[in-house]
Amino acid sequence: MNHFNFKSLAFYGVAISSVLLLFKTVTIYGENNLKAPPLVNGRYRLTLAENLPNCEKSDTLTLNIQQSGIYLNASVLSANASANTDEKHSLAGILKNQQLNLSGKVGKSILCNIPYPQNDPLNSVTIQMQLVDKGNMTGQLTINGIPKTLKFTAVPQNS
Repeated sequence: MNHFNFKSLAFYGVAISSVLLLFKTVTIYGENNLKAPPLVNGRYRLTLAENLPNCEKSDTLTLNIQQSGIYLNASVLSANASANTDEKHSLAGILKNQQLNLSGKVGKSILCNIPYPQNDPLNSVTIQMQLVDKGNMTGQLTINGIPKTLKFTAVPQNS
């Protein structure tokens, strides 16, 4: 019975209460302030507001996004690419405050919807998008060598 003195019980009671209070505080903070980023993983049909300059014909494009938290990898494909096309993700970016920013390189044959040549020149591309309702996005596409930005809408494709 000598081991149960008042000072020891008070110390352990305060220590356990402090840990429980700290746990409760961290839990409340996390539930109120830490939210998972919206899910943008999937395929989107990009419809450009106007045709690409220097292209004989430009069609809608497909943007394939893979997401890991706020980090994004993406590839731009021609619209007629099949859903199971395994394209190397040539764009990388981040999702922050409902804004997606992607940059990388895309082949001119994909952008202009022409048959794939053997030495397809790569264009540096920057894509900025804003999430809007129902998973749709609006944004702008900047291509190195083309002085103006091209506006587009992106609509999720049903797999």
